[in-house]
Amino acid sequence: MRQREGCAPRCQGRCYASRPYACRGPSRRSAWRIIISIELRERERDTVENLPMISALRNQFESELSAVCDDLLGLLDNYLIPAAMGGEAKVFYLKMKGDYHRYYAETAHGDTQKQLALEAYKLASDEAASSLAPTHPIRLGLVLNFSVFHYEIMKQHDTGLALARNAYGEAVTELENLDEEAYRESNLIVQLLRDNLNLWANENQ
Repeated sequence: MRQREGCAPRCQGRCYASRPYACRGPSRRSAWRIIISIELRERERDTVENLPMISALRNQFESELSAVCDDLLGLLDNYLIPAAMGGEAKVFYLKMKGDYHRYYAETAHGDTQKQLALEAYKLASDEAASSLAPTHPIRLGLVLNFSVFHYEIMKQHDTGLALARNAYGEAVTELENLDEEAYRESNLIVQLLRDNLNLWANENQ
């Protein structure tokens, strides 16, 4: 599943406040996903002697990821989002809020984090639709991650496919009108959208 993590070149200034978390969050999440796959493999093999250690590592990574998400979400809610004047900055921070609630939702029990992610992504989408062009990399990165959220976390495959397909269709017809730097940045995300559409199409055959 392809998604947008980290900061686009034009967003580097806004990343300074969140940089410590932006590095730690994805790394903890990747470690958690690896340990989950190892745990599933060991359970399938009935090699129970390794499970206590693996479970302890999984719990550790879940605790660390929760702490990173809590810290960054507090920073976003209390400082960064209220200070954003709208447009690019507001979409950027609301997208980040949705992303970290999505990370949280992967390990948390219940639907609270899913609902919070959905609310943040919706607010970001409304702001992006009214202030950013369909080829804007922040808008494209938002819809890329929002479609992954629907498809992977909410299991709403049709919704995720529709979001990705619409964004891809809107952007691809306008890419040629961009200058070289903007084209390179936006086209990279358009390619990620296309990769997901191809992957999901194969899964749903």
